[in-house]
Amino acid sequence: MTSLPKHAPIKKLGLVVDLDICVGCHACSVHCKEWNNQGYSGPLTDMDPYGAEPDGVWFNRVHSYEVTPKDGGCGKTVHFPKSCLHCDDAPCVTVCPTGASYKREEDGIVLVNAEACIGCKLCSWACPYGAREYDEDEGVMKKCTLCIDRIYNTELPEDMREPACVTTCPANARHFGDLNDPNSRVSQMVLEREGFDLMPEQGTKPVNKYLPPRKNIQVEKSLTPIMDKSDGVLKWIDKVLSR
Repeated sequence: MTSLPKHAPIKKLGLVVDLDICVGCHACSVHCKEWNNQGYSGPLTDMDPYGAEPDGVWFNRVHSYEVTPKDGGCGKTVHFPKSCLHCDDAPCVTVCPTGASYKREEDGIVLVNAEACIGCKLCSWACPYGAREYDEDEGVMKKCTLCIDRIYNTELPEDMREPACVTTCPANARHFGDLNDPNSRVSQMVLEREGFDLMPEQGTKPVNKYLPPRKNIQVEKSLTPIMDKSDGVLKWIDKVLSR
């Protein structure tokens, strides 16, 4: 099995997503697909792209949940972007039998070596967030790389050396930086807004953080998702909204 880095990563590059201002436009998903389809992990398979049920490999997915007060009244829609969280204690890494999944010591990014991957899907079963993507055409697992071929690309202007999903967000709901640096902009945002880990009870210590929706006088604290409460993400959203 693969081992995590012996020493804690010097940097912890990751994303901070502001759930208060995400409008669910899917621009992050589309630009991510466009960039990565020809990059480090490309091509990204599409299945029946123009049919009734299109699917394929998407590193970013946006889920929308409707919530409503228990006693009725105004409801609220929460748009929830999700991708790999580049966990400190990444179970997708330690379960990999070939060493294909690994976490970089220099920046904490979790990657997949496609040449070593045998497509056994153990990493997708181990990931509690469903962030792994199996490419049926290639027969290997793929995932968010934080656009590693972009953030270190010295041919790009410095202000463009960010993941594609960050550069394209029209609402400025996505932010990128070193979450191991307490003075970084992303760390300050997490501190000021009381940023959360997604499903911390899983013990994976995700690097990516979420900023909770701000209180809305039209939506009471007793919000309860209309959907299945057994879903871990929904439980987490309910907890955040009920603060």
